[in-house]
Amino acid sequence: MKIRHYLYLSALALIFASCEIDNYDEPESFFTGRIVYNGEPIEVGAREVRFQLFQPGFGNLAPLDVHLDTDGSFSGRFFDGDYKLKFLNGQGPFKAYEVNEQQGDTIFISIRGNTEMDFEVLPYYMLNSSQFSASGSTITGSANYTQVITDADARTIEFARLYINDTQFVSNNGDYNLGFSDLEVNTGRVSGNTTLPDNYDKDYIFARIGVKIDGVEDLLFCPVQKLDL
Repeated sequence: MKIRHYLYLSALALIFASCEIDNYDEPESFFTGRIVYNGEPIEVGAREVRFQLFQPGFGNLAPLDVHLDTDGSFSGRFFDGDYKLKFLNGQGPFKAYEVNEQQGDTIFISIRGNTEMDFEVLPYYMLNSSQFSASGSTITGSANYTQVITDADARTIEFARLYINDTQFVSNNGDYNLGFSDLEVNTGRVSGNTTLPDNYDKDYIFARIGVKIDGVEDLLFCPVQKLDL
C-alpha cells in the first residue's frame, strides 16, 4: 500500500510540474528595428537574412534567430534581459561593423519593455532611384547603384535581375516570384525587362530588382513596386 501511495503522489507531482511548465509566462517585450546604412534600410530577400540573439546566464544557450523582413526591418517578442546580438558570417549583402578589437562585431543590447533599435551596417552596394513600368505583357525596370565598399574587401556585381510576383513579397526565392530576367549591368546603373507569365489574369503585378554580389549569397534589393496593368 505504501508503494502505491508513493507512486500516486509521484504521479501528482509530475502532473503539477507539467502544469507549471505549461503555464510559463510568454515574453511580452517587443524588440523592433531596422538594418540600415546612413539611416537608409537595407532591402533583402524574403526570410533570407537573419541575425542571432544570445542571452548569457541562462541554461539554454541556443541562439534566437531573428529574420529580417524584405524592407530590412525586424520584429520579435522577447523576455526582458541583456542580450548579445551577432550577425552570421556570410548573411546579408553587407558587413557588420567591428565594435572594437576585443568585442569584434558582437553588439550588447538591453531589452526592457518594448525596445526599438536600428543597427548600422556596411553594404557592398546600395540601390536607389528604381523605376518600373508596364506595357502590355512587358515589365521594364531600372535602378542606379553605388559601390560602398571600395577597399580590399570590395566585390563585383555578379548579376542583376528583375523579379515579378502577384503579391508584395518578391525575391529570388522561387516561392516569391512568378518569373525573372537578367538585366544589363552598366556603370552605376542596371536596366532591362521581363515578360508576364502566359495567361496571367490579374490587373496588377509587383516588381523588384535584385543584385547578386560576387561571393555573397544573399541579394541586395530595391523596394517593391506595384504596377497596374
